Amino acid sequence: MESKSDASQSQQPRQPQKPLKPKFAVIFKAEIKHLDNEYDNLVKDLRQLAFEKYHCLDFVAYTQGNDEVAISYWQSLEDIQAWKADTSHLYAQKSGQQRWYRHYQVEVVELLRTYSMSSAD
Repeated sequence: MESKSDASQSQQPRQPQKPLKPKFAVIFKAEIKHLDNEYDNLVKDLRQLAFEKYHCLDFVAYTQGNDEVAISYWQSLEDIQAWKADTSHLYAQKSGQQRWYRHYQVEVVELLRTYSMSSAD
Protein backbone atom coordinates (compact mmCIF):
# COMPACT_ATOMS: atom_id res chain seq x y z
CA MET A 1 0.00 0.00 0.00
CA GLU A 2 1.30 3.47 -0.94
CA SER A 3 1.73 5.97 1.84
CA LYS A 4 0.33 9.46 1.37
CA SER A 5 3.83 10.89 0.88
CA ASP A 6 4.66 8.27 -1.78
CA ALA A 7 1.47 9.08 -3.69
CA SER A 8 2.10 12.82 -3.65
CA GLN A 9 5.66 12.29 -4.87
CA SER A 10 4.57 10.11 -7.77
CA GLN A 11 2.01 12.69 -8.91
CA GLN A 12 4.43 15.61 -8.94
CA PRO A 13 5.58 16.63 -12.40
CA ARG A 14 8.97 15.30 -13.40
CA GLN A 15 11.81 17.75 -13.34
CA PRO A 16 12.66 18.85 -16.87
CA GLN A 17 15.96 17.62 -18.18
CA LYS A 18 18.75 20.17 -18.27
CA PRO A 19 18.76 21.85 -21.67
CA LEU A 20 21.58 20.85 -23.94
CA LYS A 21 24.28 23.40 -24.53
CA PRO A 22 23.31 25.34 -27.67
CA LYS A 23 24.95 24.23 -30.86
CA PHE A 24 25.37 26.29 -33.97
CA ALA A 25 25.89 25.46 -37.62
CA VAL A 26 27.74 27.33 -40.31
CA ILE A 27 26.31 26.64 -43.75
CA PHE A 28 28.62 27.51 -46.63
CA LYS A 29 27.08 27.45 -50.12
CA ALA A 30 29.16 28.22 -53.19
CA GLU A 31 29.25 28.14 -56.96
CA ILE A 32 32.60 26.65 -57.94
CA LYS A 33 34.77 28.43 -60.50
CA HIS A 34 37.86 26.19 -60.40
CA LEU A 35 39.34 23.96 -57.71
CA ASP A 36 42.98 22.88 -57.68
CA ASN A 37 45.46 20.84 -55.61
CA GLU A 38 46.07 23.74 -53.22
CA TYR A 39 42.33 23.81 -52.52
CA ASP A 40 42.30 20.08 -51.74
CA ASN A 41 45.27 20.35 -49.36
CA LEU A 42 44.00 23.51 -47.67
CA VAL A 43 40.53 22.06 -47.06
CA LYS A 44 42.04 18.99 -45.42
CA ASP A 45 44.30 21.10 -43.17
CA LEU A 46 41.53 23.56 -42.26
CA ARG A 47 39.12 20.79 -41.33
CA GLN A 48 41.69 19.31 -38.96
CA LEU A 49 42.41 22.75 -37.49
CA ALA A 50 38.69 23.40 -36.92
CA PHE A 51 38.37 20.20 -34.90
CA GLU A 52 41.61 20.48 -32.96
CA LYS A 53 41.75 24.19 -32.12
CA TYR A 54 38.20 25.55 -32.42
CA HIS A 55 36.01 22.75 -31.01
CA CYS A 56 34.20 21.95 -34.25
CA LEU A 57 31.78 19.11 -33.54
CA ASP A 58 31.18 17.85 -37.09
CA PHE A 59 31.89 18.90 -40.65
CA VAL A 60 30.26 17.61 -43.82
CA ALA A 61 30.66 18.82 -47.40
CA TYR A 62 28.96 17.89 -50.65
CA THR A 63 29.63 18.85 -54.24
CA GLN A 64 27.25 18.39 -57.13
CA GLY A 65 28.26 19.80 -60.47
CA ASN A 66 29.47 23.34 -59.75
CA ASP A 67 27.62 23.63 -56.44
CA GLU A 68 29.28 23.04 -53.09
CA VAL A 69 27.62 22.93 -49.67
CA ALA A 70 29.59 22.55 -46.45
CA ILE A 71 28.01 22.43 -43.00
CA SER A 72 30.03 22.64 -39.82
CA TYR A 73 28.68 22.28 -36.29
CA TRP A 74 30.00 24.24 -33.33
CA GLN A 75 29.67 24.53 -29.57
CA SER A 76 29.56 28.34 -29.45
CA LEU A 77 29.43 31.52 -31.50
CA GLU A 78 32.78 32.47 -29.96
CA ASP A 79 34.36 29.35 -31.49
CA ILE A 80 32.89 30.27 -34.89
CA GLN A 81 34.21 33.84 -34.64
CA ALA A 82 37.66 32.63 -33.61
CA TRP A 83 37.65 30.16 -36.50
CA LYS A 84 36.65 32.87 -38.97
CA ALA A 85 39.54 35.08 -37.76
CA ASP A 86 42.21 32.34 -37.93
CA THR A 87 45.00 33.37 -40.33
CA SER A 88 44.82 30.09 -42.29
CA HIS A 89 41.08 30.49 -42.67
CA LEU A 90 41.50 34.15 -43.74
CA TYR A 91 43.92 32.98 -46.43
CA ALA A 92 41.39 30.39 -47.61
CA GLN A 93 38.64 33.02 -47.72
CA LYS A 94 40.77 35.31 -49.88
CA SER A 95 41.81 32.45 -52.16
CA GLY A 96 38.19 31.38 -52.49
CA GLN A 97 37.15 34.88 -53.51
CA GLN A 98 39.98 35.26 -56.01
CA ARG A 99 40.33 31.77 -57.50
CA TRP A 100 37.95 29.02 -56.44
CA TYR A 101 34.41 30.42 -56.30
CA ARG A 102 32.19 32.57 -58.51
CA HIS A 103 29.89 33.23 -55.58
CA TYR A 104 29.47 32.04 -52.02
CA GLN A 105 27.11 32.59 -49.12
CA VAL A 106 27.60 31.84 -45.43
CA GLU A 107 24.79 31.37 -42.93
CA VAL A 108 25.27 30.96 -39.17
CA VAL A 109 22.27 29.33 -37.52
CA GLU A 110 21.32 28.11 -34.06
CA LEU A 111 20.10 24.53 -33.88
CA LEU A 112 16.87 24.23 -31.97
CA ARG A 113 16.26 20.51 -32.47
CA THR A 114 17.74 17.54 -34.22
CA TYR A 115 16.03 14.37 -35.36
CA SER A 116 17.48 11.15 -36.66
CA MET A 117 16.49 7.72 -37.87
CA SER A 118 18.54 4.57 -38.27
CA SER A 119 17.55 1.62 -40.38
CA ALA A 120 17.82 -1.88 -38.93
CA ASP A 121 19.40 -3.06 -42.21
